[in-house]
Amino acid sequence: MDREIEADFIKRFCRKEVRERLIYELSSEKKRKHALSRFSHRYEDLFILRRMIEIPKPNSDVQRIYEILLNHKAYNVSYCISWNVEIDGKKLPLLEALQAAVGFGQPSVLVFGERLSYFEAEQEAGPPRRFLLDVD
Repeated sequence: MDREIEADFIKRFCRKEVRERLIYELSSEKKRKHALSRFSHRYEDLFILRRMIEIPKPNSDVQRIYEILLNHKAYNVSYCISWNVEIDGKKLPLLEALQAAVGFGQPSVLVFGERLSYFEAEQEAGPPRRFLLDVD
C-alpha cells in the first residue's frame, strides 16, 4: 500500500470532516475493509461533490471509459484503492486497472496523479455510478 498516495487522494477529494478517519482506516490492515465499505455506502457523504463528474450512461464499456480518462489527461499508470484484492494497493497500467475495476460490483478508486481520479460505486440496481474526480 502506498499510504502517501492514499492520503493525498483523501485530502484532495474527500470532505474535511472524514479525512483523518479515512486515512487512519485505509492505513490499518484491520480497518482497511471498513474504510472501503464507506465507499460502498453513502459515498456522497465522503466526496467533495463539486469535484465529482458523473460519466453518463451507458457507462459500462471499459474502452469508452479509458478514452474519456485519456481525454482528461489521465496518466497511463494508476494507483488502485479497491474491494478487488487483485488490484488493491497496486500501481497498474490504466487499461489493466480499468478492466479489473469496471463491472466488479464493488467500489474502486483509480488515482492518476494529483488532479484526476476515477471512482466506481457499488453496484446496487442496474449499472453502478461511475465518476471522474477532478480538482478543476
